[in-house]
Amino acid sequence: MNAEHTGSAVRAGGVPAYDDVEKGTELPSVTVQVRREDLVRYAGASGDFNRIHWNARVAREVGLPDVIAHGMLTMGAGARVLTEWAVDPARVVEYSVRFTRPVTVPDDDEGVAVTFGGKVADKLPDRVVRVDLTAVADGAKVFGAARAMVRLD
Repeated sequence: MNAEHTGSAVRAGGVPAYDDVEKGTELPSVTVQVRREDLVRYAGASGDFNRIHWNARVAREVGLPDVIAHGMLTMGAGARVLTEWAVDPARVVEYSVRFTRPVTVPDDDEGVAVTFGGKVADKLPDRVVRVDLTAVADGAKVFGAARAMVRLD
């Protein structure tokens, strides 16, 4: 999977400071290309060989439009918004996602672009911020109720 970053300016080398972050702060977005070959690699790494992730006929038989990306692959790619913003992945103390639709992966060399974003929704005690995440593929929302708690300096 290849990623491209957009959004706010890159910070000069550090973890965002809790005192400097405000509600509404946008995290830089990340766009990831998901290709069929990525699904094969993920299946091997995760042990999830469900045929809906590699066999178009089976995917269609169960009512899907085509082969779909693994949910945990999509969720993991979305976490990059958090880990790149917070610098240290250990700062992400909680992360949950509800999926609103699957990510359909076409059988071509380009795959599908999934764009992930995030916004600080609340500042909580103990220097923790709640970040609401978004994911969009083919113009449609992929995540619903996607949230993370991130501890800052």
